[in-house]
Amino acid sequence: MAIDFTNPILTITGSDPTSGSGIQADIKTITSLGGYALTVITSITAQTSYGIQQFYDIPAHIVSRQVDAVMNDYQPKIVKIGMVRTTDTLEVIIAALRKYRPQHVIYDVVPVSSQGDELMGDRVIEAVRRDLLPLCTLVLRLDGRQMHGMANRYASAVAVYLSMGATVEEAQRQAQAYINTQIVRTSHLEGRGAELYNMFIAHLDAHHRVNRDVHFYADLLNVSSRYLAQVTRRIGGKAPKAIIDEYLAEVAQRQLLNTDKTVQQTAYELGFSSQAHFTKFFKKMKGLSPTAYRKKDVERY
Repeated sequence: MAIDFTNPILTITGSDPTSGSGIQADIKTITSLGGYALTVITSITAQTSYGIQQFYDIPAHIVSRQVDAVMNDYQPKIVKIGMVRTTDTLEVIIAALRKYRPQHVIYDVVPVSSQGDELMGDRVIEAVRRDLLPLCTLVLRLDGRQMHGMANRYASAVAVYLSMGATVEEAQRQAQAYINTQIVRTSHLEGRGAELYNMFIAHLDAHHRVNRDVHFYADLLNVSSRYLAQVTRRIGGKAPKAIIDEYLAEVAQRQLLNTDKTVQQTAYELGFSSQAHFTKFFKKMKGLSPTAYRKKDVERY
């Protein structure tokens, strides 16, 4: 999947060596959706899947230097905030948000870890309510300790879709669809449905430019098209054809926004027989012709 380097996303949070959450999970999620992740680390943890063993909170002045360096160099419009454990660090982050004024601030509230470790004291929580929340576009909190990793990924997904020009409502809807598939992928389900769904997505990533036929992917998976449809509807809530078309439309959208290639060049690169065929497909998926979509993006800036 092509990476959009033009609208980077800054994530400010702690480090999780298990990659279940934190900076590592943010990078994976943002990159998998085609975004470019910039990072500022607030805390380093020693932890396993059973819980956090030790914290090392990065001194506030070092966090401040990290934020200034990234903001000055890249000027990200989207900032996602996760674990912040000290009032000193929170203060420098708030000061930076007021100074640099990003377009969107997404806050994934992290008072406890997925294993029940307390991550924020009362003073930090009070400062968050008083000073950070008024600066946020969206505040996220999913119920259940086991959901923290998913809340983290959801927040990162929202950030990516906002960077692509979606409204807050559209970004939330698209992020929820993404999380629905992630819950399936990370749960310990028996049977081959989840495995088959993941294989379908992997084949789609590899072959979307040359083939959009459901039978093609069913043959690669050695199953019938009907069975593949049953799997995708149960796990992803959509028919295989809808998943293929949405995937291709997102690839087309990024190419139109992030390259100087003509609509015709884009059409042929994505496997369409003609510019007219591509235009008809794109208008059906996005509500605008490729030319009008590109013009609307230019006017937005």
